[in-house]
Amino acid sequence: MRMSFPFSAIVGQDEMKLALLLAAVDARIGGVMVFGDRGTGKSTAVRALAALLPPVPASQAGFQSSELPPPAPKAMVPVPFVDLPLGATEDRVVGALDLERALGAGGKAFEPGLLARANGGFLYIDEVNLLEDHIVDLLLDVAASGENVVEREGLSVRHPARFVLVGSGNPEEGELRPQLLDRFGLSVEVRTPQDLATRVEILKRCDAFERAPEAFAESWRSAEKKTLKRIARGRAAVGQVTMPDAMLARASSLCMAVGADGLRGELTLMRAARALAALDGAAAVTPEHIARVAPLALRHRLRRGVLDETGSTVRIARALEELAA
Repeated sequence: MRMSFPFSAIVGQDEMKLALLLAAVDARIGGVMVFGDRGTGKSTAVRALAALLPPVPASQAGFQSSELPPPAPKAMVPVPFVDLPLGATEDRVVGALDLERALGAGGKAFEPGLLARANGGFLYIDEVNLLEDHIVDLLLDVAASGENVVEREGLSVRHPARFVLVGSGNPEEGELRPQLLDRFGLSVEVRTPQDLATRVEILKRCDAFERAPEAFAESWRSAEKKTLKRIARGRAAVGQVTMPDAMLARASSLCMAVGADGLRGELTLMRAARALAALDGAAAVTPEHIARVAPLALRHRLRRGVLDETGSTVRIARALEELAA
């Protein structure tokens, strides 16, 4: 089995790593959309986080068929990570029903798809903006409901499909429709590092990992344990973190100030702020938590003004300053 690059060893890209940690703490936040240059560690970060997380019960991962013996009660498996290829067909994504075999055998003959394999883990889609719209629609529907339904000629199969959906794309190669983009919980912008020291450090760590992956992973084991403890603490505490009315009003005021459509942005902002507070070990959400997650939760939900060329991130920062004044 191929060893994953340690999550804690990824240089920079702090916003992307934070978004992934928030999604790992509270899956209700929704998926993560990562926009930016190629070769900036997007898939590496998602794969690394999946590898870092503790094993999950086999009964909660992958496809479980009622026609097969259930897994052993205490069987544990690694957190699934599925990389969806750009040219994947709908049958490969959702699974397929073999009608002839089903009729001949007198039962349901189901070939699980990528959604079934991703259950309990992460589904990563590179260049999601180049996928056919109906497949993106389907993925988002399943990610939101946690269930995949395959129907054909009166036959129907349902199975759990609970996963964190992570999409990436380069805006220069085509934009995602606003209606679809809005359904991703968080949005992240990543760029190729422009300072020499950072680029050299990335080269050094990649080279060390390629030469001796086990030794490199061992050198980061302590940092990985700290990250894992932080996630575990966040998951355990997120349900108890309070969101005072003043913070709810602040979140809503911010969404109104930047012109975010609908209430999905406010709900995501609330959940992300609570997850961040849980990661930080705080009992209640503070203005700082809202400010840190606001760009992630809102930048992809803003309309572009005809007379305002200001970027979404700048508009959010400006609104936060005005609220603090």
